[in-house]
Order: sequence, then C-alpha cells, then structure tokens
Amino acid sequence: MTQSDFENFEQNFAAASSAAESPQSQPQPVAATPEPEAQPEQPLQTSPLPSELHESTANATWSRMLQGNKRFAEGKAEHPWQDKETRHMLTDGQKPDAAVLSCSDSRVPPEIIFDQGLGDLFTVRTAGQMIDDAVIASLEYAVKKLHVSLLCVLGHGRCGALEVAEREFNELVRTVTAEAEESQDSIEAEDIMDDLDERIAQSDSIVLRQAGISVWQAREAELDCLDDIERVHVAHTIEALVDRSEVIQQALASEQLMIVGARYQLDTGRVEVLSF
Repeated sequence: MTQSDFENFEQNFAAASSAAESPQSQPQPVAATPEPEAQPEQPLQTSPLPSELHESTANATWSRMLQGNKRFAEGKAEHPWQDKETRHMLTDGQKPDAAVLSCSDSRVPPEIIFDQGLGDLFTVRTAGQMIDDAVIASLEYAVKKLHVSLLCVLGHGRCGALEVAEREFNELVRTVTAEAEESQDSIEAEDIMDDLDERIAQSDSIVLRQAGISVWQAREAELDCLDDIERVHVAHTIEALVDRSEVIQQALASEQLMIVGARYQLDTGRVEVLSF
C-alpha cells in the first residue's frame, strides 16, 4: 500500500465512523402496532320469511294499483304495458300481480280504473260481483296456479244489480209481513225473520238469492242507502268466498294471500278502500 493509498483509506474510514456515530444512523425504536378496536357485534342478517315476502308483494301491488287509480281519476293515466313488445312477451304465459272480482258494469273495467296494463290483473266480472262455482274456480286458479298475492273484491256506486236486489227484498218483506198479519196463528218476529231467510234462499230470482242477504244485513245495521248496501255487499262477498273456497282459506291461513275490499265511485273516479 502506498502512502497515498493509506491516506485514502484513513479518510474513508474516518468518514464511515463519523456517519455511524450520527443520530440519524442510530437504530430507531419500532412503534408498537395499536390493537384494533373491538367492533360491536352485528346482528345476524336473516332472510325474510315466505309469508313476509308475500305480504310485502301484496302491499306493493295494492299501492301500485291505488297510484294507478289516482292517475286515472286525475286524468293522467299512463296506460302502461300496452305496446307491441309487451304483447309478444306475454305470448309465453301470464304472471299477474293481483286478481280482481268486480261487477260487469261497463263503467267499471278494473284495468282502466287502476291504470294497469296487459298481464297485470286477472279479472273476473259478474253482475254485482256475485259468486258461483265458475267464479270460485276462476279465482282459485289465480291463487293456486298463478300465485297472485292479492285478491281485490271491487264493488261500485249505483250498482244496478244491487238496486234490483234492494227492490226485490223490499217486496219480499212486504209479502212476508202481510202474510203474517193475515195469519190466524200468533207469529213471533223471529219466525218472520226465519221465513224471510228461507224465502231469500229459495227465491226464483238469482239476484235476490245472491245479494238479498247483503241488503238484509245492511237493514239490520240500520243502513238504508244504496251506498251502504254496496259496502256491506263487498264484505259479504269476501265472507262468502272464504267460506266456500278451501283454496282461498288455505292461502289466507298460510299468509300467501291478502284480500282487499274496495268500492269504485263513479262520480270521482276514485277507489274507496273498505278493508285491507
């Protein structure tokens, strides 16, 4: 090693020693990693029960129908799902959201007054929304095969069928009362009522057989106007449907179906909710 090499070595060593002794070169303490804060336990997320899903679907369907009725009554109907594409889509089958039992009256078409489209409603229509085996079978098909979550029984104002039922009921009451007064035997009021019930059931008039009980129930509740008779008739129709259809009974018991009673008002175009 030459003198110059030795001097260079000393200079390099001194520089290295100086750097080693500087504060920056001293090992720094390692900061402790903070323990993660304990998070509160989150409740387990559970899936809704099938009955809750059906109730939610039924509520949403009914809300959508009422919104459509509001549009219709305000003259702002949208006439949804009535285009060419919808027609083609429905050729493969139907999956309506609701079934509607309503009167045959030409002024009360459910699809129009609820502003619904093709495939939205499964409708069954008879005079005074009266029920028979064909009506029940049709509604059972909607419930069991099409799996509708909502059934709406829809009456309406100034119903001609109920006007006839009321008139024939009044005539029958007059006849039964007159016969009781002419009878030589003492007849209790209860016997007169039993006779009235039997005569309604055996009447030749289909309208009286189907809707006479509704008129009678309204009278017993001291409800005389036709509007009230129409409301009572909706309730009676729902009661008769549930009583006569095991399919509807089971769907209600398992919370797969919701039944709504409603009445359409001709003058305002609005649907009055009677039971929900």
